[in-house]
Amino acid sequence: MNTITDNININNMKKVISPKDLVKWLELDKQTAEKVVMWRNITSDIIHKKDNRILTVVWPCSIHNTKEALDYAKKLKTLELKYPNLFIVMRTYFEKPRTTIGWKGLINDPHLNGSFDIEEWLKKARELLVDISNIWLPVSTEFLDPISPQYIWDLITWWAIWARTTESQIHRELASWLSATVWFKNGTDWSVQIAIDAIWSASKTHNFLWVWKDWCTELVETSWNSNTHLILRWGNHWPNYDSESIDNATKNLENAWIETWIMIDASHANSLKDHNNQIKVIREVAEQIKNWNKNITWIMIESNINAWNQSFNAWKDDPKKLEYGISITDKCVDFETTEEMLEILDEAVEERKSL
Repeated sequence: MNTITDNININNMKKVISPKDLVKWLELDKQTAEKVVMWRNITSDIIHKKDNRILTVVWPCSIHNTKEALDYAKKLKTLELKYPNLFIVMRTYFEKPRTTIGWKGLINDPHLNGSFDIEEWLKKARELLVDISNIWLPVSTEFLDPISPQYIWDLITWWAIWARTTESQIHRELASWLSATVWFKNGTDWSVQIAIDAIWSASKTHNFLWVWKDWCTELVETSWNSNTHLILRWGNHWPNYDSESIDNATKNLENAWIETWIMIDASHANSLKDHNNQIKVIREVAEQIKNWNKNITWIMIESNINAWNQSFNAWKDDPKKLEYGISITDKCVDFETTEEMLEILDEAVEERKSL
């Protein structure tokens, strides 16, 4: 019921399927569920340095076409046995954080036309993740909206919390709950300390109100998440993948009594927002790996079937005219360059093993 003090800025409300009903509609089979558990254990072993592989996360910063995403997943799967020193995970990001406004990703507007058919997204997202998992390729996604993870979190091997939400209390609380590895990016002010504070918070128990999978409100008490880590995107307006930056980040983690697990973002400002520079970042990081830097445990690459990105004005341009396999957000390297970078990393880990 509306009153003069309630819902004054809401134009419309529409009930959507509950997480419980959607999971029941499209459940994981037992064999794939066991694979997800195995993948989560592998990521934990990598960051705890029980597994010498480098975890490598690849794909663009957002999915706009699920068919293209599945095509890419099948190509990526072929590299798994080729590079045994890497644990390859596919980025499946359905949300696009915005500083102001714009297309917010498949979760918000799956048809890219302003229809905002969010329930359609929920089904498409779960279908895609099930399809990728069924070819036995692990997936990761960004945790931005606090409700949507309940529709898909039984499928996720690795969660990302980016710069804009690293300081968010609810994201830190939920990170202590999630049944998988979670990383925090250094903040939009470039501070590593913000991410360190988030890691520390997620490693503690929390109590908070939550809307559960059947839309009932409950009080949740979490234990804690020991599988959280730091990702370096850049800092102080400069790239921060060099050895000095890694050493400084390592010292900051040690001073906070936090394990020194570091992920390097080869894209964004670390590549000076030029996708072609990602391979330069990878070569520099590979040299550090060869020199026995075991704190670098994860790498992220922005990759697609084809290189570059294409201009797309949300709600103005026709999505049917988009080119196949090209990002509509950040610029990406093509699949061939991706494989070249994976080969560089694989060789670096192999050399590190021989020392």
